[in-house]
Amino acid sequence: MKFIKKLVRNEEGATAIEYGLIAALIAVAAISAMQGLGEQLSSTFNVTSSTMASTAPA
Repeated sequence: MKFIKKLVRNEEGATAIEYGLIAALIAVAAISAMQGLGEQLSSTFNVTSSTMASTAPA
């Protein structure tokens, strides 16, 4: 019975789960931001490349 009471009062596991959830949320936000930035960079490089190709002397 003492073991069960001790388990109920123990909050270390809950804290670890909270930190894990926060880390997962940060990871999802970072991945989303990087995907958006990657698409924007790709578009910028494509425009730059086509502009340089069209204005290059033959």
